[in-house]
Amino acid sequence: MPSLEDEFFPSTPGKKDRAHTINRQFHRCFASTSTMFLWALFLIALTASYLSFQSLVHSGSRYFTASWGGIQWEKQVRTSAQIRRSGGMSVLVTGGAGFVGTHVSLALKKRGDGVVGLDNFNNYYDPSLKKARKALLNNHGIFVVEGDINDARLLAKLFDIVAFTHVMHLAAQAGVRYAMENPHSYVHSNIAGLVSLLEACKSANPQPAVVWASSSSVYGLNEKVPFSESDRTDQPASLYAATKKAGEEITHTYNHIYGLSITGLRFFTVYGPWGRPDMAYFFFTRNILQGKPITVYRGKNRVDLARDFTYIDDIVKGCLGSLDTAGKSTGSRGKKHGPAPYRIFNLGNTSPVTVPALVGILERNLKMKAKKNIIDMPGNGDVPFTHANISSARRELGYKPTTDLQTGLKKFVRWYLSYYGYNHVQGKAVN
Repeated sequence: MPSLEDEFFPSTPGKKDRAHTINRQFHRCFASTSTMFLWALFLIALTASYLSFQSLVHSGSRYFTASWGGIQWEKQVRTSAQIRRSGGMSVLVTGGAGFVGTHVSLALKKRGDGVVGLDNFNNYYDPSLKKARKALLNNHGIFVVEGDINDARLLAKLFDIVAFTHVMHLAAQAGVRYAMENPHSYVHSNIAGLVSLLEACKSANPQPAVVWASSSSVYGLNEKVPFSESDRTDQPASLYAATKKAGEEITHTYNHIYGLSITGLRFFTVYGPWGRPDMAYFFFTRNILQGKPITVYRGKNRVDLARDFTYIDDIVKGCLGSLDTAGKSTGSRGKKHGPAPYRIFNLGNTSPVTVPALVGILERNLKMKAKKNIIDMPGNGDVPFTHANISSARRELGYKPTTDLQTGLKKFVRWYLSYYGYNHVQGKAVN
């Protein structure tokens, strides 16, 4: 009867020896493979540890190099938010280094309110102008936090440090034509950013009253003039207008569900010193001084475009009036305890001026003639005219614009020449 050994190793001469050799080679191979496997596991573990360490270092680096956070940063926020008048308010101004944000912040600080700015200093237009505004604000004791309104952690931290009584929400992606180049930036800032801010406000305890910048653009293709708050706003002519209209619907929802006090302001073509370089009056001035042609659009049937130009000081008065009359929010920590005010106001000048008339005023103030290219308005989202009915703002806010376009542009040109150090003789900027 064959043994078990014979079963596995046949008795044919020479086969058994070769089988032992193969077996020894197999064991050596298996041992080698096991060693290699162990080494592979070791290398994988080492690599994972290295990557984890790198991630930790990177996270720590981001923490230590972040533009916000830390004891000194918190102290700056608290100091800037300190109220210095009886019955004053503490206001978070988003878009704090922007055109309107800078002027509103200065006006609030001047009368003794606490102000903290928030701005992401994006490059939609020259960031150096925003940095200059930030320096101006800093000189007046106003701290501007560098950060994005979509940063929920930052917003939560700010509301944790300061019990803001009001929020002046001016941060937004502006401009009608730029939406055709970068539509996602409008959704990111004007819709997602607004929701992020409202989420922080509704979760705060106490909840602040919110005043925010909508736009006259929401009137879109409306042909009834002057534009009234009760007019239809469901025909936007641009993505920018659509995001602002969406903002009005979103704020209404947060008012209804969470008891946030909301005031929306429909601005009409704001201009003045420290303005936005993407605005027509601003780059018209630059091109005229540099001897470059300007493009003047006209509407259908060669009708001149007209705008209800509103000087920045008048807009500031409307913003402060809105803050002063804003009722309190009625919720706390995201729960509504009663109805809260919801308001929308036009802030305009009530005196539309044609674009050719604007150019004429600039020419007189600059003492230079413009080289004009007059072309038909392309389908880029612009509307042929704007005209504000401000009766509601006049009645509820005491809003009364006092600066006509000629006076306002004279002040703007004086600032422009001073800021850019323009040399009339040489025809170029000296800075």
